[in-house]
Amino acid sequence: MMRSKAVWFTLVVLAGGLFFAAVSLPFGNPAMSDMDDYFIVHGQEQTGANNIVTSIVFDFRGFDTLGEACVLFTAVSGVAVLFRHRKKGEDYEYE
Repeated sequence: MMRSKAVWFTLVVLAGGLFFAAVSLPFGNPAMSDMDDYFIVHGQEQTGANNIVTSIVFDFRGFDTLGEACVLFTAVSGVAVLFRHRKKGEDYEYE
């Protein structure tokens, strides 16, 4: 019985902490940084792109985007290998 009360107490404290964290976050008022201003001021002249979001994703964060594309390609390839169908008369090594 004592263990059940401890579990409930832990869950209530955790839920209260998460609720307080969610309520105390500022909504619709993002924090500005110097980097934001740099991208807005120098983005078009350094990248030649009219869309600032595109210039950040593909030029300033190109290696990160390339890494994400590689992870996505690997995941899709793995799923394709898992779900591929056997052709008639095709055997696997373990059979």
